[in-house]
Amino acid sequence: MGKAAKRDRLYTGMLLGVTVLCALTLLYAAGSSAVQTFAQEAAPAQTALVPGPLKGLTVAVDAGHGGYDGGAVGRVSGVPEKGLNLAVAQRVEKLLTLQGADVVMTRTGDYALCDEHPPIRRKLQDMQRRAAIIRINDADVVISIHMNEYAGRGESGPQVFYREDCPAGRLLAGAIQNAMIEGLSPRQKRTALGGDYYILTLGVPSVLVECGFLSNREEEAKLLQEDYREQVARSVVQGLLDWRALPQEKPQPLPAVDRSDEPTAE
Repeated sequence: MGKAAKRDRLYTGMLLGVTVLCALTLLYAAGSSAVQTFAQEAAPAQTALVPGPLKGLTVAVDAGHGGYDGGAVGRVSGVPEKGLNLAVAQRVEKLLTLQGADVVMTRTGDYALCDEHPPIRRKLQDMQRRAAIIRINDADVVISIHMNEYAGRGESGPQVFYREDCPAGRLLAGAIQNAMIEGLSPRQKRTALGGDYYILTLGVPSVLVECGFLSNREEEAKLLQEDYREQVARSVVQGLLDWRALPQEKPQPLPAVDRSDEPTAE
C-alpha cells in the first residue's frame, strides 16, 4: 500500500472516530436531559401525594335555599340569595378539596330538595333531605352558606351562627367569624352568635354563615362581584383551617335533635 493510501485510510479513521465521539456525546446529553425532564414532571405528582391539612375530614357544604325558595333578595338588584349561596358554596368546595378535605354538597344546582307537592311542608321536606345527605355521608363538619337581610339598610358584615349552647359549634363559628373579619375587613365587625336553625342540630360541629347583607346597598354590590365572593369563600375555608389547627382538644357536639314531632302542615 502506498504512502498516499495509508494517509487517506488514517484520515478516514480519524473522521469516523470523531463522528462516533460526537454521537455518543449527543446521546449522553439527550439522556441526561430526559432524566431531568422526567424528574421535573414527576415532582408535581409527588407533591400532590402529600396529605393536605384537612385530610381525613368530611365537610358538608350546604348552599341555602334553591328552586322555589329564593331566600333573601337584593335591595337594589332584586337578585335572590339562592344563586349567590350556590356560587360561594361551590368555590368553598373547590378550596376545601385543594386542602385535602372530602366534600359533600347538599345541592349543586338551582333546585329545592323537595317534591312539588309533598305530603308535608315543602321547607321541612327540603331540610330533612339535606340532613339525610349529611348523615349518609357521615360528615364531620357542616357549613351552610347564606346571605342576610334586615329591615334597616345600615346593617352589614358577615355573621356566623352556631347551635345555641353547643361548645363545639361555638368554637368552629368563632374561628370562621374571625377569619372573615380578617379576610374581608367589614365595616361592622360582628361576633359569632347562637341560633336555632335546623341545619345546626345534626349532632356534628356546624355553622350557618351569613356572608353579608343584601339589604345593604354597598355590601349587596360587593356580593354580586365574583372576586368578592372568592374572598368570602377563602375566608370561610381559612376559618376551618384555623379551627382544625387549634392545639386544644375540641369539645364534643351536642346530640342530634329528634324532630319527629315537627309540625308537618303548611
